[in-house]
Amino acid sequence: SSGVFPAAAASGVQGARQEPDPHHKHKHSLICTCARLCECVCAPQDAEIARSRDASLLAQCDVVVDVGGEYDPARQRYDHHQRSFAESFHSLCPEKRWVTKLSSAGLIYLHFGRRVLEQLTQLKQDEPQLEVLYDKVYENLVQEVDAVDNGISQCDGEVRYSISTTLSARVAHLNPRWNSTHQDTEEGFQKALALVGAEFKDRLDYYMKAWLPAREIVQQAVQTRYQVDPSREIVLLAQGGCPWKEHLFALEKELKVDVPIKFVLYTDQSGHWRVQCVPAGLNTFQNRLSLLEEWRGVRDEALSELSGIPGCIFVHASGFIGGNRTQEGALEMAKRTLQTAPKALLN
Repeated sequence: SSGVFPAAAASGVQGARQEPDPHHKHKHSLICTCARLCECVCAPQDAEIARSRDASLLAQCDVVVDVGGEYDPARQRYDHHQRSFAESFHSLCPEKRWVTKLSSAGLIYLHFGRRVLEQLTQLKQDEPQLEVLYDKVYENLVQEVDAVDNGISQCDGEVRYSISTTLSARVAHLNPRWNSTHQDTEEGFQKALALVGAEFKDRLDYYMKAWLPAREIVQQAVQTRYQVDPSREIVLLAQGGCPWKEHLFALEKELKVDVPIKFVLYTDQSGHWRVQCVPAGLNTFQNRLSLLEEWRGVRDEALSELSGIPGCIFVHASGFIGGNRTQEGALEMAKRTLQTAPKALLN
């Protein structure tokens, strides 16, 4: 197999007048992502990467990425520079929510990503976990490459500080310096290939071995919450220490949870129990329902006497978390808060 990737120092877009490319600093990130994905699909010994804009060479290649001026998956052509191209993950796969305009990296991932993950994880394409990982890797890694290459700002308005350690930025630093007498890009390209490959595999390894197991723990807790309390607003994690917030919000939507979950119970490092409030969203300190105001900032025996619940350890001054020596005590702290909360806050 062979594929064509544009030379980083080349200018313009194939078929247009030759002008300096304003995004040339980021080309390595996009191209290296594509190259590594293609290498995973093809046996490494069979994959040959050619970096060129020569139309005669393009015609000989099995896969052409980021040059050629056409998007035609039937012919394995994956360029996104042509005026007619405005595709996103959502436009090509309506069941997916992402509307960021795709670069060639996103196109390659969309078409080949599942096969790549299948090879790297040993999961089969019909296993639900693989689709979860497929979505996660796009949302938290490949989508960033798409946005940077297409010049899409992360937010509206003026940013408060710059972030210069993104994948695209680190790869861009491997380009030859503008005033260097040595302008050969091949050495930097090989370093960038290694960097992107390691980043992709490391991120996938984390999602596979840490993020996904946490999701499975949270999913089990959500599905068995009826056994914890009839209110269905309290979940109990089988294992403490796992990140749960992102998974909880996603699973509430996926499982069509009708009554929002208010509290999460889990063990801490000392073997005691925590009762933590579910926030109103991922990026807010506001809770769906905070622990009782009169408990906040009170500790130990004083808290047990005040609440009438044995084994109390603390309630944080903001009311977002509390502790108890037993599971029963932590559960009672959550239940008591639910019982005394205004009905409007429970829906």
